[in-house]
Amino acid sequence: MSNIVTVHEVGLRDGLQNQPKHVPTQGKIEILNALIASGITSIEATSFVSPKAVPQMADATDLYSRLPSDDSIHFEALVPNEKGYELAVNAGAKTIALVLASTNTMNRKNINMTLDHALNVNINVIGRAKAEGVRARSYISTALHCPYEGEVKPSIVFDIAEKLHSAGADELVIADTTGGGNPAQVKSIFNTLINKYGSKILAAHFHDTRGMGLVLAWTALECGIRKFDSSIGGLGGCPFAPGATGNLATEDLVFMLNESGYKTGVNIEKLKNAIKVAQSYVDQPLGGKITKWLDSQQ
Repeated sequence: MSNIVTVHEVGLRDGLQNQPKHVPTQGKIEILNALIASGITSIEATSFVSPKAVPQMADATDLYSRLPSDDSIHFEALVPNEKGYELAVNAGAKTIALVLASTNTMNRKNINMTLDHALNVNINVIGRAKAEGVRARSYISTALHCPYEGEVKPSIVFDIAEKLHSAGADELVIADTTGGGNPAQVKSIFNTLINKYGSKILAAHFHDTRGMGLVLAWTALECGIRKFDSSIGGLGGCPFAPGATGNLATEDLVFMLNESGYKTGVNIEKLKNAIKVAQSYVDQPLGGKITKWLDSQQ
C-alpha cells in the first residue's frame, strides 16, 4: 500500500462559501498562492453556482481566469447542474466536482431537487464530461449522517455509488457533511467500497463538528484511502446543513500524516503562513487543533 497521500484543499470553496465577510478575488488568489507555496497541489478553487444562493462564489469565472498556469497544480470547480458545468468548462475547468446528498431532504435544502432528480442531473453531467474530456469527481454528501433524516443506511450510499460509477465518475468522494459519523461507519463503508471498486477511485471528506475529523481520517487511511479533502484553518461548513461547522483542518491532517511517515509533499511550517493569510481576509481566528502547539515551538 502506497504511503503517498493527496491532500485536496477545499478552503477556497467549501471553506469560504459560508463566510459572512466577503473575500475579494485578489484575496482568494493570495490564499491560493500561500497554499501552493506550502506544497499543496490539489485544490478546489471555486463553484459555479447561483451568486444569489452563494454570494462568495460570484467571481468564479474571474477567479478561474487568474489561476496559475502550472501543470503540476490540479484545480477543480464544483458545479450543481448542467448550466454550472457549462460555465465551468467555458472558464477553463478540466475537472468538475458534483455533489449529491444521500437523502431527499438534504437535496431539497441544498439544490431544491429530490434525490432521484439530483441523481439524474449528476448522471447527465458525468455523461457530458466523459464525452468532452472533462474529469468528473462525484461527492456523496451526508453519507454517514443527515441533519434532517439522521443516520444514513449504508445500502443507500452503496446504491448511489454504483449508479455514479456506472455513469462513468472518475472519482467517488464519501463526505460526512455534518461531522456526525463515527469510525465504525467509516470502516464498514470504505471497506465495502474498496472491495468493490479499489481504493484509487475513492476519497474522503470529513468535518470536525464533533472533534472526530482526524479519527475518521485515520480510520479511512487504514482502510486504504489515500486522498482526503481538508480546509486551511478549519474553514467551512455547509450553509444548508444546520450544525455542520468547519471542515477537517488541513494543518491537522498534514501534521498527522507527516508525523506518521506518510508523504504529503506539504510543509507544515509554510501552512502556518497560509492560515495567517486566510485569517486576514475572513477577519476571524483560524486554526486546527495543532495550531497552538505549532506556534509554541517558535
